[in-house]
This record gives sequence, C-alpha cells and structure tokens, in this order.
Amino acid sequence: MNTDTYKQSLLEEKATLESELHGIGRINPENKDDWQPMPDDELDINDPDLNVRADAVEEFVTRIGVTAPLEERLAEVNDALERIEAGTYGTCRICEKEIEEDRLEANPAATTCKEHINSK
Repeated sequence: MNTDTYKQSLLEEKATLESELHGIGRINPENKDDWQPMPDDELDINDPDLNVRADAVEEFVTRIGVTAPLEERLAEVNDALERIEAGTYGTCRICEKEIEEDRLEANPAATTCKEHINSK
C-alpha cells in the first residue's frame, strides 16, 4: 500500500487541528499530549459588567466543549502517522485484514475495516 497520499492528508489535518487548538487553548506543560482551554483574552471574567462576565464564562465553557473532540481527533491522527512509520498502517486492529481504500480515503485515521467499523 502506498501511504504517501494518506500521510500527506494526515499531516494537513494535524496542522489544522493544532491551529484550531492553539486558537482556544494551550499545551499542558506537564503533559504534552493534553490541551487546556484558555479564556478569551478579550473577555474579562472580572469585569464589573455582569453581561461581559457572563459572556466570558460562556465563551470559556464553549472552549472546554470544543477542546476535547479536537484533542481526541489529533490523537487519532498522530496514532495513524505513527502506524505509517511503523509499517502497520491500513491494517484492521480487530481482524488484521487490510482496511478498504475507500474507508481510508473517507477517514485516513481509521483503525478498522468496514466490517469492524463499530467495534471498540
């Protein structure tokens, strides 16, 4: 299997995910794989105006909700890139058969074939 196309796609997605995460958070200095949402610099939680404070809290809560799925997808993408380097990319983790090409085109970070798409 030629993995060059998939690798390029994964690297582009990784850059996009990291850019999005940098826009709403920062890397945890104690765990480089963990992202922490950060409050919006333009909104002050200590502002005397209750509306501004409410907006700041709402924005921070939104960032918390957005960080986790982005972080999870980034981990999947990084895992796929590691599998490419290890030579195990494109192999179903359940049955060890080759993952269908159209499945990898739809989701280059896929770890299972179509038959095992819903397996955990």
